[in-house]
Amino acid sequence: MAHMKPEQLHAELDAAEEILRTATLARLAYDGVDGAPRVIPIGFLWTGEAVVVATHPTAPKVAALRARPRVALTIDTPSPARSLLLRGEAEIEVVDGPVPEYLAAAAKSMAGEELAAFERGVRETYDQMARISIVPDWARYFDFGAGRFPGFLRKLTSTD
Repeated sequence: MAHMKPEQLHAELDAAEEILRTATLARLAYDGVDGAPRVIPIGFLWTGEAVVVATHPTAPKVAALRARPRVALTIDTPSPARSLLLRGEAEIEVVDGPVPEYLAAAAKSMAGEELAAFERGVRETYDQMARISIVPDWARYFDFGAGRFPGFLRKLTSTD
């Protein structure tokens, strides 16, 4: 992105922000407590500063993230084919009841009675939740439909 014109950079930032606001699923990569890598699909909410995910405080990923907080996230959209890659440190806070961002994230893919039933179920299930906040310190955006590919892939597919 260093060789982009300002208007191109602005367009990519807008597209990345749109993915963060509208996508419903991310893939979270982290090291398990055994040191083996993990990648899991997980719902998320972008707060404007952090990606927030939530789970039960006894979930294995909570112990793993406490031990090794460095994570990566990939958020994809199928049409148009775009990807946003993020890296950062996971910060964990155990809260009473459901994490508000967890319920807000669900509202991106549910509405009406379906959302109300989901919220009732969450409130009945969770006395506490682990709020996992990831402030990105690195990001990369790909728009595959626009022909923007990583340099190594461009070299592999070059006919020169």
